[in-house]
Amino acid sequence: MIGVVVTAFAVLGLLTVIPGPDMAVVTRAGLSGGRGAALRATFGVVAGLMVWGALTVVGLGAVLAASAEAYTVVKIVGGMYLVYLGLSTLWRSRSRQRTAAAEPAPVPSPGSNWRAGFLTNLLNPKIAVFYTGLLPQLVPPGWPTAPTLALLVLVHGLLGIVWLGAYSLLLTRARTTLEKPSVRRVLDRITGTVLFGFGAVVVAEAR
Repeated sequence: MIGVVVTAFAVLGLLTVIPGPDMAVVTRAGLSGGRGAALRATFGVVAGLMVWGALTVVGLGAVLAASAEAYTVVKIVGGMYLVYLGLSTLWRSRSRQRTAAAEPAPVPSPGSNWRAGFLTNLLNPKIAVFYTGLLPQLVPPGWPTAPTLALLVLVHGLLGIVWLGAYSLLLTRARTTLEKPSVRRVLDRITGTVLFGFGAVVVAEAR
């Protein structure tokens, strides 16, 4: 039984630390607004996970995952949103270049960072597939399904806060270097390209 629990936690931990859109969105927020912005994006990401988790516990996530049409719509909308985030980040890097000698580039509002993290996960159909397909397999034999699923979702959320929160702190610890205009432009371009790439792949897969 202990081995089953350890395996479940290990799978959730692995899913948490694999780089993906979540980390790219947190990076984007941290580069634009510092530690607070990165942490707000982190909590937005986790809030999106909690929504999918709640849908999974009550069985609605499986309905979406089983509907090819609904799944495709979510993939397209989610992919387009990542493309939008990528393009806006790339545009911001151009704004920094134009305003480097004049005034600072505009900083996104605090709420927009949380919203970006939230929507990135809420519009990620792969989270729904993981929660409805793999998460139930992590429930130890003999344990009540719904409460255990809820516990696993909470553990996943906690791991996300710890991992992305630690990443946010490390990212902003290097603030002296990251605030250099040339470095910020390069990082914005890398982050924007990554977000655009994730979105383009998701949209292509939906076809």
